[in-house]
Amino acid sequence: MQVIPLGGLGEIGKNMTAVRQESGIVLIDAGMSFPDEEMPGIDLVLPDFSYLREHRDELKGIVLTHGHEDHVGALPYLLREFNVPVYGTKLTLGLVRPKLAEHGIKKGDLREIKAGDRQKLGGFGMEFINVNHSIPDAVAVALRTNAGLIVFSGDYKIDLTPIEGEPMDLNRYAALGQEGVLAYFGDSTNSERPGFVPSERVVNETFNQVFERATGRIIVASFASHIHRVNQVVEAAKAHGRLVGVTGRSMIRNVQIARELGYMDLPQSMYVDQRDINKVPDSDIVILTTGSQGEPMAALSRIAAGQHRTIEAGAGDIVIVSAHPIPGNERGVSRTINSLMKRGAEVLYTPLSRVHVSGHAAQEEQKIVLSLLKPKYLVPVHGEYRMQKHHKDTAISMGIPEENILILENGEPVEFEGGEARRLETVSSGMFLVDAGSVADNSDAIMRERQQLSEEGMFIVVARINSKSGELLGPPDVISRGFVDPQAQNGLVDESVATVTKTLERTAQRHVTDWSELKKAIRKDLAGLLSEKTRKRPIILPLIVEV
Repeated sequence: MQVIPLGGLGEIGKNMTAVRQESGIVLIDAGMSFPDEEMPGIDLVLPDFSYLREHRDELKGIVLTHGHEDHVGALPYLLREFNVPVYGTKLTLGLVRPKLAEHGIKKGDLREIKAGDRQKLGGFGMEFINVNHSIPDAVAVALRTNAGLIVFSGDYKIDLTPIEGEPMDLNRYAALGQEGVLAYFGDSTNSERPGFVPSERVVNETFNQVFERATGRIIVASFASHIHRVNQVVEAAKAHGRLVGVTGRSMIRNVQIARELGYMDLPQSMYVDQRDINKVPDSDIVILTTGSQGEPMAALSRIAAGQHRTIEAGAGDIVIVSAHPIPGNERGVSRTINSLMKRGAEVLYTPLSRVHVSGHAAQEEQKIVLSLLKPKYLVPVHGEYRMQKHHKDTAISMGIPEENILILENGEPVEFEGGEARRLETVSSGMFLVDAGSVADNSDAIMRERQQLSEEGMFIVVARINSKSGELLGPPDVISRGFVDPQAQNGLVDESVATVTKTLERTAQRHVTDWSELKKAIRKDLAGLLSEKTRKRPIILPLIVEV
């Protein structure tokens, strides 16, 4: 039996793992991540599907642990290519369905499961175990394979007083430990944090205190899929006599889904459409919005910039950023907070105020799980390398031999046979970038070009050439964009024109009429000049006009 991590290792997000044996492949999660500042113009980042394409006939199905984007966001793109069943809990599938519809997938083979269920799929025995997280209906997955029992934690924390549902099923974990767990693939996101993560109910206390003293609008930004957090805002609004306005496309959609499926008790009499928010007195409303990660186009960012169509924030308003910045998003979040404060709003955010608690287990919770499961092997997943390393250190302190703790990278398979593990040769595990709805296969090349454009600029050369002789007809035009200060361009442009002219005169003497060779010569000579004069290497785009 082989386990092939295709995303989520050495990074935050894009979680996807294939489990393969002779009977086929089961995929655990199909997540995405958000672009960082080095990915200009990119909307989403997906795992590389190459390995799955190479083993297309072996894929038997997909199992989803919960409904967060970093675990389900790649599913619509995956189902475009692979028509396989998808297993998930009620809320998870409820969040998935509209995503599939948006991508033109009207009928996916979605199979609802619940915690405690056991099923068969492609020669694997599957069991789903209740865990606590920042969204209802989250499960861990135990797979019974040809090589033994393996457990995938999903995202979890141990919350003994959860906002919704039952506490994590530690009894079942203990029973699996007695049965014998060959390998445990454990969430590492919060492994640097000592102690325990507080219960979600801690945030409830903060919300009630804010609602008690607020005299103006309250605006709460959260992940749209953080249903627990959104529910707490709704309950605080009930307790303090406020209506609930909702803005941001994903927030509107997820609130509607949660209400329809019974995961949120928000009466229609309390619900305010975003078009009607300005009709409600400031002291009588709380507004739920997206944008807790500082995304430029999200509702909170537009409010902060004064560009939202219907909502403004100013003096007397309280804005709660109820989420922790994902690594890489800190600058965007800080920019949003600063802009809101400049407008006169009071902004509450962690660590200054307890408006957020993590949904991921800290070290003491990880120790409890390890002590119950007693796995022979631990594979730290769901986190950057430093997080995986701290998870490893925690496991060593629990007595797991260091050689039995495998810190893997994306695309690095591990094979289990006869109770032993060994690493295999790596497989394709890069990333696909989604730009304006389309997936760019050659992601690395595109990002290099965009990065070069942003850092070095562009030089465009237009040369008119006799189509028969290859002779230059007049001096070429040189256009610079994003390269040097316009006032300093004149001398450089003149030198560039002279350089290109010499290049074309030289090629004309050799009667070169292969335009690709001409363009190559222009790029080479002009790049040399620009590098010598400016120490920059802009993108050079030669255009040949035949006359």
